[in-house]
This record gives sequence, C-alpha cells and structure tokens, in this order.
Amino acid sequence: MQDHKNLSLRTRHRRWWSVRQARLAGAARDRGMSTAEYAVGTIAACAFAALLFKVVSSPEVQEMLSSLIDRALNTKG
Repeated sequence: MQDHKNLSLRTRHRRWWSVRQARLAGAARDRGMSTAEYAVGTIAACAFAALLFKVVSSPEVQEMLSSLIDRALNTKG
C-alpha cells in the first residue's frame, strides 16, 4: 500500500514539474515577443517624430506659426 502512495506522489510531482517547466518556457518566449513589439513601436514613434520635425521646420509652417504667435501677442483686449 505504501508503494502505491509513493507512486502517486511521484506521478503528481512529475506532472507538476513538467507543467511548471512548460509555463516557464512559454513565459520566456512571450518576453521576447513583447521586446520585439516595443522595438517596432519605438521605431514607429521615431519615424513619426522625424516626419513631424520635417513638417514643423518647413518655411511655410514656420511662417504660419510666427504670424499666429504675433497676432496672439498683439491683440487688444
């Protein structure tokens, strides 16, 4: 009877251990994927910032912003 209990205990321990290892392996893969997703997001944000800088630094936009600020400072009220 004692051998039957030990076998059951060993079986449960092995099952627990294999499930634990599978979860840890899956978590490691997920961490890599999220890092790759952050990298893609960072690259997209940098590309958008470069595009925005190019637009804002154009002479037409600078003139428009300059006149807007000038009108705001020279309003009588």
